[in-house]
Amino acid sequence: MTMESHLAGAGEVGVLVLAGSSGRIDSARCDLLAAHGLTALSIRWFGGPGQTPGIREIPLETFVAGLDLLAEAGARRLTVLGLSKGAEAALSLACLEPRVEAVVALSPSSVVWAGFGAEPYRSSWTWRGRPLPFAPCPPEWPTDGPPTSFRTFYERGLATAPAESAIPLERSRADVVLVAGGDDQMWPSLTFAHALARRRDVRLVSHPQGGHRPRLPGEPAPAPSDSYVYGGAPRTDAELGRKAWPEILGALRGQT
Repeated sequence: MTMESHLAGAGEVGVLVLAGSSGRIDSARCDLLAAHGLTALSIRWFGGPGQTPGIREIPLETFVAGLDLLAEAGARRLTVLGLSKGAEAALSLACLEPRVEAVVALSPSSVVWAGFGAEPYRSSWTWRGRPLPFAPCPPEWPTDGPPTSFRTFYERGLATAPAESAIPLERSRADVVLVAGGDDQMWPSLTFAHALARRRDVRLVSHPQGGHRPRLPGEPAPAPSDSYVYGGAPRTDAELGRKAWPEILGALRGQT
């Protein structure tokens, strides 16, 4: 399968790196992981040639193909690290693909959400041609901003989310690390993380003032946004990333 991607490193641990709803190729995060002895691959998972233009009924097999590429590159332990919407995909994949041995979910969701797009709502993901059960979006979109916070929007959606939309994390055998900030203003990732932790044993790393974009050691601070409110602050996001970093590397390497 041909896809836009960035591959770095040559270690026995392979990490599929999934960005959030931008769908971008996260080359910098791959290079950081490679500097610590891992093989890291980031792929464009929508908006590329032959892919859906937005996050709507994206085949999880797209990410299976990424794992295949890591295996072809020599990785023996296959893992996934995802942020935000990419974390939702990573956790969902780990429940279905037994080769995933560890998942690091930064600012995760505990449910599968409707894909972005006009009604009728459809799932964000499919597996073997069938859409995953999902939580519809609330009818009223945020009217504040820009910059806009979506936290209250997703809190309203979570209150009415059908039970079957929950990510069944107990079905996964993977090691799981969840990283979430209490001041996440894009969605309530710490609430989501606690819901996931109630389903099975995980390692949960949090910071009460952390936002939506934890910053790992060695990563630059992201540019401020005129469009969205992410919460947190450069200092607290860096503190959250620093606190989580040993847990992240340990899970990816299988040093539990």
